[in-house]
Amino acid sequence: MRIAFFTDSFHEVNGVAHTSRMLSATAQRLGVPFLVVCAGPPDPASGRLQLPRGRTSFAVERDLFYDPLYYRHRAAAEARIREFSPDVIHITGPSDVGTIGVVLAKTLQIPLVASWHTNLHEYAAERLPRFVPRKVRQGVAAASLKALGAFYRLADVVMAPNPELLELVEKASGRPGFLMRRGVDTVLFDPAKRTHPGRPLRIGTVGRLSVEKNIHFLTTIERHLLAHGVTDFKIRIIGDGAEHEKLARDLRHAEFTGVLSGEALSRAYADFDLFVFPSRTDTFGNVVLEALASGVPAVVTASGGPKFIVRDGETGFVAPDDNSFLANTLALALDADLRRTMAVKARLAAIGTTWENVLAEIEVAYRAVTLRRGARPRTPLAPGIHPARVPMARTQD
Repeated sequence: MRIAFFTDSFHEVNGVAHTSRMLSATAQRLGVPFLVVCAGPPDPASGRLQLPRGRTSFAVERDLFYDPLYYRHRAAAEARIREFSPDVIHITGPSDVGTIGVVLAKTLQIPLVASWHTNLHEYAAERLPRFVPRKVRQGVAAASLKALGAFYRLADVVMAPNPELLELVEKASGRPGFLMRRGVDTVLFDPAKRTHPGRPLRIGTVGRLSVEKNIHFLTTIERHLLAHGVTDFKIRIIGDGAEHEKLARDLRHAEFTGVLSGEALSRAYADFDLFVFPSRTDTFGNVVLEALASGVPAVVTASGGPKFIVRDGETGFVAPDDNSFLANTLALALDADLRRTMAVKARLAAIGTTWENVLAEIEVAYRAVTLRRGARPRTPLAPGIHPARVPMARTQD
């Protein structure tokens, strides 16, 4: 099939950008026609349609922007889409880029798929000042979710990275949904790249340093370990964000590497002894999967997508509350044999989660939306997939 992929971010350092880059690279490797439309300086040699944001842009994150006048690129985008002639348009959210994707899908009568990558409604509540009452936060989250549901209702089908979130998006939008999980490069992320001798104990975390990631829970972890006599450790923090300075002030055993990529990142993962990810808002948790592929057991919360990645008690722990999170982290810190056993199981669990499998899973949704709209895909269904057996999930139209 021919796919036009309108993504919120491609060059930035975040989960959406990483997923977009990996899907694009996998499609190219497999010969799947996959046109990426994203923000950025024009780069015809890349094969992508990159449309620059202007001076009216404002920051959503340190390296992620929104341009309220981005619609000026509509004509250029339409010309390229007409030339490419896609079977499906796929947008990754209600961004400046995604809005153009929606308009072109409606104008050119092309089936539209919308995937959910970020819990924006939770972010809206988490980023309010700390003195704002909980009830107000809940109201903001509910109103934001309602607005997001209205946007996603514009699509023919929706996608989400875990079953729990898929149910939420289906209910909010009234559209049938499909899973859109993530993959991992098990050649890049490999336990064999470990060079760390084991002392001091390295507790790792990777990601954006922002309040909605519950990143300040690292200070509670540090205090808990020290209170139980664990002193020979470092909390190695890979990433950057608005909370960097506060974390640097509050943590005594921290090492900050900044943003890493490629081999430097894979070596850093392999050198972790255990991985902690206290976020409660992540929809999937690419970094958790990268840790497991690197042979590193992970401790995650029972809120959000990472709980679907970690097998509790086998490849790490899924903590239902803060006390359990602390207890599980302490158990792994104290028990080298437990870490080694979980490390082997973590690597084995990650090996099957390839990006090729992810693209094949997504393609089922692409073909389903063309069938739902009465369109006929340009290419036959993949071997083993019969139109009558394509899962249409739960329609609420």
